[in-house]
Amino acid sequence: MTKSDFVDKVADTSGLSKKDAGSAVEAVLKSIEDTLRSGEDVSFTGFGKFHVAQRGAREGRNPRTGETMQIAASKVPRFTAGSGLKKAIK
Repeated sequence: MTKSDFVDKVADTSGLSKKDAGSAVEAVLKSIEDTLRSGEDVSFTGFGKFHVAQRGAREGRNPRTGETMQIAASKVPRFTAGSGLKKAIK
């Protein structure tokens, strides 16, 4: 499902216009992004939790040349599914 498909589905489900549904989806995604950027977690009870995890520095390998290289540490977004979402999928 693409973002535009998702906006269409939100519009159909909520009764909003496509423009309003698109604005709502954008606002939710921006809010999650801003919250993660500030270092906080975003939790939706029963759905899941978005959080930022540290990925440590590690040694990698260039697939073209085979030489080893150092990959720097970084922060990465993660999502952990909640029990409600897991039950809904089964």
